Amino acid sequence: MVAINCDMGEAFSIYRCGDDEGLMPWITLANVACGFHASDPKVMRRTVALAKEHGVRVGAHPSLPDREGFGRREMKMERDELTAAVIYQVGALAGFLREQGMELNHIKPHGSLYGMAARDEQVAEAVADAAAVFGVPLMGMSGTVHERVWGSSPGGFISEYYADLDYRPDGSLIITREHAAFDPASSARKALRAVTDGVATAVDGTEIPVRADCVCVHSDTPNAVDLAKAVHEALRPHLS
Repeated sequence: MVAINCDMGEAFSIYRCGDDEGLMPWITLANVACGFHASDPKVMRRTVALAKEHGVRVGAHPSLPDREGFGRREMKMERDELTAAVIYQVGALAGFLREQGMELNHIKPHGSLYGMAARDEQVAEAVADAAAVFGVPLMGMSGTVHERVWGSSPGGFISEYYADLDYRPDGSLIITREHAAFDPASSARKALRAVTDGVATAVDGTEIPVRADCVCVHSDTPNAVDLAKAVHEALRPHLS
């Protein structure tokens, strides 16, 4: 069985980013931004309430402290500083979950923090130290440092496949500052293959192994709602 997850709550003040209301019916997990790359207290509170309304489980989506760069610029931080930053963000979201009588489901790092943790054991271990405080699984990519470090964490590890990002032949993601639109039908077919066969196709046509416990659609992909709906329909028999 598989889940569909989406990075959400990435608005800030009067500025909108993504159609959370349109996406909620087509996902099962929401990764809610915690303020360091996007979101603010009102946005977090509203997003958690919206998730509860749709029966969607909520995880935290912590970032490097880089609101101006939307968390997609790398920076150097000491291990304990990074752990503290993640605990701080997840703790903020946990308060809004408690208000709604909901439990924190998982933690999925955002943007450059996610990418750095996929390559650097020190970064991955710093995030794992924070996740241990909350006792929840970490979401990441199989075949990377994510799996090597987080796979043995007490809370567990959730491996994801991306429906709206391209893969390099070595299995790493091509992360852009702004997401481009993806063809919903093609993305849905590829997501189904990742789930059923454990295979993805890189930009050069190379077939690479993947483990898809869940499939991700980003809320800031231009056609995110159409994409999420297509992926949902394709995966309907496999959804948890």
